[in-house]
Amino acid sequence: MAEWNTYYQNDDEDDGLEEGEQFGDYKVTGRDSLVFLVDASEEMFIKGGDGQPSNFDITMQVVRSVYTSKIISSYRDLVALVFYGTEQRKNPNNSFKHVYVYHNLDEPGAKRVQEVDALRGEKGAQLAAETMGRGETSLGNALWCCANLYNDIKLRLSHKRLMIFTCRDEPHMGNSAKDRQARTKASDLKETGVIIDLMHLMKPGGFDVSSFFCDIVSPPEDESELGLQLEPCEKLEDLQKRVRAKEQRKRAMARLNLCLGEGINVAVGMYATAVTARKPGAIRLNRETNKPVHSKTRMFHTQTGSLLLPSEIKKAQVYGKKQIVMERDEVAAIKKFEDPGLFLIGFKPMEKLKVHHHIRPSAFLYPEEEEVKGSSCLFSALLTKCSEKNVFALCRCISRRNYPPCFVALVPQKEVRDEGKIQITPPGFNIIYLPYADDIRTLNPPQFSSASQIQVDKMKAIVSKLRFKYRRDAFENPVIQKHYRNLEALALNMMAPEDIEDLIMPKVDQINHRLGPLAEEFKDLVYPANYNPESKPAAKRKTADDGGGAEKKTKVAVPEDELRAHVQNGTLAKLTVPVLKEACKQFGVRTTGTKKQELIEALTVRKSSK
Repeated sequence: MAEWNTYYQNDDEDDGLEEGEQFGDYKVTGRDSLVFLVDASEEMFIKGGDGQPSNFDITMQVVRSVYTSKIISSYRDLVALVFYGTEQRKNPNNSFKHVYVYHNLDEPGAKRVQEVDALRGEKGAQLAAETMGRGETSLGNALWCCANLYNDIKLRLSHKRLMIFTCRDEPHMGNSAKDRQARTKASDLKETGVIIDLMHLMKPGGFDVSSFFCDIVSPPEDESELGLQLEPCEKLEDLQKRVRAKEQRKRAMARLNLCLGEGINVAVGMYATAVTARKPGAIRLNRETNKPVHSKTRMFHTQTGSLLLPSEIKKAQVYGKKQIVMERDEVAAIKKFEDPGLFLIGFKPMEKLKVHHHIRPSAFLYPEEEEVKGSSCLFSALLTKCSEKNVFALCRCISRRNYPPCFVALVPQKEVRDEGKIQITPPGFNIIYLPYADDIRTLNPPQFSSASQIQVDKMKAIVSKLRFKYRRDAFENPVIQKHYRNLEALALNMMAPEDIEDLIMPKVDQINHRLGPLAEEFKDLVYPANYNPESKPAAKRKTADDGGGAEKKTKVAVPEDELRAHVQNGTLAKLTVPVLKEACKQFGVRTTGTKKQELIEALTVRKSSK
């Protein structure tokens, strides 16, 4: 089976996919782009009460966090920083007044992070006043300038987003001409595929989105975002959470057709609910230029040394001690079962799905209305009926081209909202990958003595005391955090990396306070008196009286009649090697080898000759 699996782990398994970035075990084409359009008016620099930072300072902290996260997670994405309402102008050809392009649309880097750091705090506000100043506001010119930034990019962009940071709900103070120009330019941007989001900040008297910005921003991508768009951000954590939710685009692992029957197809997308965070792999650099080195593999003929063309390379599989040679198209035909897709087999009650059926992390299934019209309606009807009847859909799944088929269970998941009507879990199907018969083993667990009921009750009390609500986002990987803190310190020329808190270390003092005497009581019930689990007992050397190494092994002698019977019946192989060696010495049989078969042959020849 291992050899057969190698057919699915070769170089060309992703030939059908376009080049793009790698996210976990799937690829995404194109680059994402994000433009920060920040209001630089006087109101943004007013500090809050009780020493709270200004809205401008909060915005710069969010911009910095996005820059650093982009460098780590998707360094090929494009990011720009533009200020409007400035006295100075700095933009392509300086065509737009009161617009200052601080960073052009380009990949983030350490220098940009340092420049954003310089705009934070008291010194940052002073630097912004000296560099950009404060002037009139023309949001229409700012949007027009951002449109030109997108037009100057020749790369393929898969996602274009613009975020407006401001604390003024009427930036033009009732100037209808400027309001009309801003609405026109916003409409032009949205027609080119740019999504405009408003990150409005708290101001005295509240922020009224309906007065102007409701015509500027793009409609919410999800109904759950409608409530977020109406509430301004008061704290840094709120703004960071909202920006993170907007700038992280949901990427589909695959887009497939869910075949419900002949001619009935629903377009769906498969999404990874969680992706393992890993340290990036090492990149080989040229020692002279310090630039990345790209390796190429070429194959040559072993006898002539000539370069082999792709058409001259063949593949082989050993079967029955014979090498079966196949052409490339034959290998491709063997690997292909069917086109990618989900094929409905039937429905089963939820009781049939067991815990041990989960053999790998699940995925999430959601309709793709843009691919096939009416998919959302039919998908919603299927989800509703499966939830009402408490059944799951059994399907055969081929997620990508040249992938082997597998069976999956589509488990319905209802939508859940909190008290503020914010969506907690979306509606859809969880994809549970089911095992084959070969994946399930029959184990014989070792038998141990059962615990008494008193011990069980005491352990239940301990578990109850230590129980807490687990949140996966509350525990960061300390190894990865330390790795990126060190890289950040090197890139930004910091004296030392920031300290990290290892959140997975147990809080011993808090545990002991919660348990009280329960731990000692359980230890007295289970372990012997004066037991200390931290101390290691010293290893005692065995003496001859205790059956140690001083005792010699007893020799095993085989009677001659019994040995002759084994020879006649051909059952010498049942005897062990030490017994056969002792028999050879006992009857004077000389042998040059020490292997079992050689000893058996020597004894057989000797006894047969007598």
